[in-house]
Amino acid sequence: MHSCLSKNILITGGAGFIGSNLAIKLYEKGYNVTVLDNLSEQIHGKDPLKSELYCSIKDKTKFINGSVTSREDWIKALEGQDVIVHLAAETGTGQSMYEISKYTSVNIGGTALMLDLLVKNKGSVKKVVVASSRAIYGEGKYKCNSCGVVYPSSRNVENMELKDYECKCPICNGSVAVVATTEDSQVHPTSVYGITKQVQEQMVMMVCPTIGVAPVAFRYQNVYGPGQSLSNPYTGILSIFSTRIKNGNDIVIFEDGKESRDFVYISDVVEGTIMGIEQSAADNNVFNIGLGVPVDVLNIANMLKENYSSTIKINVSGNYRLGDIRHNFADITKIKKLLKFAPKVSSAEGIKLFCQWVNTQSVQEDRYDTSVKEMSNRGLYK
Repeated sequence: MHSCLSKNILITGGAGFIGSNLAIKLYEKGYNVTVLDNLSEQIHGKDPLKSELYCSIKDKTKFINGSVTSREDWIKALEGQDVIVHLAAETGTGQSMYEISKYTSVNIGGTALMLDLLVKNKGSVKKVVVASSRAIYGEGKYKCNSCGVVYPSSRNVENMELKDYECKCPICNGSVAVVATTEDSQVHPTSVYGITKQVQEQMVMMVCPTIGVAPVAFRYQNVYGPGQSLSNPYTGILSIFSTRIKNGNDIVIFEDGKESRDFVYISDVVEGTIMGIEQSAADNNVFNIGLGVPVDVLNIANMLKENYSSTIKINVSGNYRLGDIRHNFADITKIKKLLKFAPKVSSAEGIKLFCQWVNTQSVQEDRYDTSVKEMSNRGLYK
């Protein structure tokens, strides 16, 4: 069942949204799961030991309340492990632009500590699976009629002020059309978060083979589903919008609402990640995990409104955030071919399931306006 791997798996960030879902599935498959997590208030609320995510895993895993920035915590967590799934990270592109030191010390520093310890003594560790992100691509891959495949860099503020939000060809400045991003596409992040994810991925992919440990990296697209924090105003557009709707607040959409993302349901992400753990075909490879379909933000807002039978208004504001990308969706040919992965949950189905779950949750405080104000004060929201 477990190919040549043994049974002990460490998940850093295993009480988080992706981590807890993965931990439960691995537990059901008979693995011994250890979780290292610092139960951050931004995700777990004021009383983390009562958080639904933590409660869902506490009896199914060996839980270590600790941080990936602590050498002692890593030493404790690594003991006897066969596989490390490294998910622990500060997430959210907007916030990363003004909490630069925190993002780099947790995401890059934490990964460096892990690799340091493995280089000195890898023990029984045979594989490291690292969570990378679509954010490392920055803007996705585009086609220009005159110049072929191009990779636009950050959008021009002058254009955005004129309500022209689309990317331009970096060579001729003409119009471009977005195409699916392949794993060999240019990596050029437009946020500090994206940079930290790129460095995490590169360090793991480069260092692990030198010590005989197999690395696997997954570039997750926009993951959503039951268990996602409904109180964190910095990450997860479906959660942010849902919390606003539940509070009876109108939804404010940036730009013109046509910006698009690849939304992938949590169960598909967990399944793909387990394939990476169990299959040797995954070793030394980097994979996109997404649905492979772009959905625009206005469409998402309307689907949520409909599922909640809500009467709130959807306002397209024309405001924009510096560092935000316009479009990105994954080409998932590689993971389909090598690991036989095929996402099962469509956007319509996934959003319906997500809304059904939100309906069972208590309504969280809507801190969205505070987060916008914070970005505005820092000159990142225009």
